[in-house]
Amino acid sequence: MFNEQRIRGVLFYLSVAVFFLGLPFILSFALGYKFDPRTIKFTKTGLISIKTQPQGARVYLNSKLLTDKSPATIAELLPGYYTVNLEMDNYYPWSMQVEVFPRKVTRIEKVILFPKRSNIKQLNEKNASSFYVDQERRVIYYFNRQDNIIYESDLDGERFRELSSIPPAFKGMPRGLKFSPDKEKMMLFNRHQICVIYLSPKGSLLYGEPPLVLSYHGQNIVQAFWHSDNYHLVLVTDKHIAVLEANLKTHEVGLVNLNSAPSGLFYDIDKDSLYFSDYQMGTDGLIYENVYKLEFVEKFPMISNVVKLRQNGKE
Repeated sequence: MFNEQRIRGVLFYLSVAVFFLGLPFILSFALGYKFDPRTIKFTKTGLISIKTQPQGARVYLNSKLLTDKSPATIAELLPGYYTVNLEMDNYYPWSMQVEVFPRKVTRIEKVILFPKRSNIKQLNEKNASSFYVDQERRVIYYFNRQDNIIYESDLDGERFRELSSIPPAFKGMPRGLKFSPDKEKMMLFNRHQICVIYLSPKGSLLYGEPPLVLSYHGQNIVQAFWHSDNYHLVLVTDKHIAVLEANLKTHEVGLVNLNSAPSGLFYDIDKDSLYFSDYQMGTDGLIYENVYKLEFVEKFPMISNVVKLRQNGKE
């Protein structure tokens, strides 16, 4: 009996000792602290938050597989560097070394796991030498240089059809494509030519009109724009800015002489204003690149030499 009471007493005092010895650890874990054997101190912990697309990726922390799959939160991590690996069957793995800070969340929440077998679909049904995507109309245009034909489809390659023929006089691949504001004309241009294709609906004035080709040899076309009236074109070459009508008998009106091909161009079709850059010699004899705004009114002004043309290094 005496021995039994003695054993109980020893166990009681031992339990009390264990409790008080373990109390700092219990309180530390409860308050988000963890014992760091490297510093022999209790240190505030941090955590890692992981989100992936798609979800369900296996999570490895310093090569150790964790129970939870993404999305996952790894808590009670001592400050320092950790290597996170994310793996999923039939997807390329993802890996990164991240740093955990005390009292902070390290977020890995924009991870996209890409499939090993890409979802590739051929969109064109006929040979395509090049293509152009019109995001506004959600249409893809395909150029078949061999047959001089333009095809179109939606962005998924559906409703593929022949749109128009490109005249043989239009040489080379188009450098740009633009629609008139009324969407009834398509303009293609390369370095020396402009081609206007009429897409007017049946019954309209221009329905069935053959494409128009305008040539500009001796100068390089940098860009071309539609005026808001759906009839005039704003032409920018390496030598000047001009306006012309979209017809065979067009009369080109030169508005601005340029010293070089503009490095920047923007056309505001809502206000029919052209923003462009050009080099000009200042009063100090130095050459500066300036930005200009050219406004088009109802009757195009005969503005020439707005930017002074340098010849042989002189103004």
